[in-house]
Amino acid sequence: MSIRHLLLDSHVFLWWIKDHSRLGSKTRSLIANPENVVYVSAASILEIAIKKRLGKLNAPDGLSSILEEEGFTPLPIQPYHGELSGPLPMIHKDPFDRLLVAQAIADGLELVSVDSVFPRYHVRLVNAEE
Repeated sequence: MSIRHLLLDSHVFLWWIKDHSRLGSKTRSLIANPENVVYVSAASILEIAIKKRLGKLNAPDGLSSILEEEGFTPLPIQPYHGELSGPLPMIHKDPFDRLLVAQAIADGLELVSVDSVFPRYHVRLVNAEE
């Protein structure tokens, strides 16, 4: 079995830490497999923090610590990620999601999500509900 490099969408990261029932068993196994590298983007942490502050999302405090405790790898936002996200087709207007797509493409990662728009970007995907 080869090592997989997975980038969790913001909602998938929250589903994982909350043990949410929508997270499928196949995806749980992929994330839990210690041979796989699981990334959480700084963009996701920013998105969660903003939505929490606005009262649109219930999320725990200390996401950076939780990320570390879970053994996930933080994915910083690099200038080339920003450059790549700009010219992407305007299929998705959410800048956080566009940045995740750019990071997945640029860094050769599989994006773990249930976002129905992502397949239109031709990015490698894992359906989080499977």
